Amino acid sequence: MPDSPLFTVAAIAVIVLAVAVVVGVGFKVIRSFRDLGTDAERATYNTLHAASRAGQHLRGGLHPAGAVKASKQLRALLGCDALAITDTDAVLAWDGVAEELRPSLMRFAAEVLTTGRTVVVSLGHPSPASPDHGNHGFNAVIAPIRAGSKVVGSVAALAPSAGAGLVRATSEVADWIAAQLELAELESSRTLLIEAEVRALRAQISPHFIYNSLNAIASFINTDPARARELVVEFADFTRYSFRRHGDFTTVAEELRCIDRYLLLERARFGERVQVSLRIAPEVLSTVIPFLSLQPLVENAVRHGLEAKEGPGHITICANDSGAFAEVTIEDDGVGMDPEHLRSVLAGHTDGVHVGLRNVDARLRQVYGDEHGLVIDTAPGEGTMITMRVPKSQPGHDA
Repeated sequence: MPDSPLFTVAAIAVIVLAVAVVVGVGFKVIRSFRDLGTDAERATYNTLHAASRAGQHLRGGLHPAGAVKASKQLRALLGCDALAITDTDAVLAWDGVAEELRPSLMRFAAEVLTTGRTVVVSLGHPSPASPDHGNHGFNAVIAPIRAGSKVVGSVAALAPSAGAGLVRATSEVADWIAAQLELAELESSRTLLIEAEVRALRAQISPHFIYNSLNAIASFINTDPARARELVVEFADFTRYSFRRHGDFTTVAEELRCIDRYLLLERARFGERVQVSLRIAPEVLSTVIPFLSLQPLVENAVRHGLEAKEGPGHITICANDSGAFAEVTIEDDGVGMDPEHLRSVLAGHTDGVHVGLRNVDARLRQVYGDEHGLVIDTAPGEGTMITMRVPKSQPGHDA
């Protein structure tokens, strides 16, 4: 039966409405894409985004896993058919077409690794029988990756033809990779420096404290054997914690346990001359802090504050929740010190005294930034108060 005029009009109306909706949606998509900026701004964003993502994979150094992930972003950045990254011995990553050419790349890269100069070479030949398969005809721009004056690898960009633009761009990418590797080396050096400072702090703790603790324990062996045994256990626990070989970070709770053992041993030597008060907010106990960052501050209070003072001395240890931060203060009513001398100590201009203070201050600044160094209030005869403030949330730092 033929369609009625009414049905035809209705159908046309539906079609027109559908077209209007599609056009409207398309217009919104186009408009929202244009809202991202001009073509130049979008190109800049895409370039920076690709570089940022590639950089994340190279911060661990020039290794196969990171190179493979970075090569995908870098090939998109250069717009080439294939991109390879090598070290001095082998191809670490290949992204794109013609991977059958991979085994021959190191032969051509040898000149770059030796001379440190960018070269353009021809890789493979077109296959007349099968132009779309097998070996392809590619030019490869191979640029050196330098670490200082040493060539540590290369980047190869493959394309049917290599113009001056691709040569310059590949060289820039190689220099950019070199910069990422320098950042990786800097991070590694920073970690090694922190580890060295912890070792130095342990070395500083061991001579005088171990000698004094053993003497104190020996004094109880005949008069109070049970106390001597207790002190031996505490001494073993303290040294086991202080000289552990794993982890650059601990928690406030663990550090306070170490301090408790330390003070137990010191009170065996000083008796009632050392009095201690604690005010600890439970919510900060799990806060991650650098290993051996509180105990040296308490040791400084005992050795340089109370030991030289006549009569009893008092140490107050507080740990408070301060919003996004945990704030720890260690205060003593000892002899204090001259602020100018303290500045000289923290600057590293005075050797042999307050090593623990300087070491902890330096490590806090390295880990959290200069604004998180120790805050020290002191004056001769007025005691000393040391404040340490660290963020409670620390991604990447595990106790």
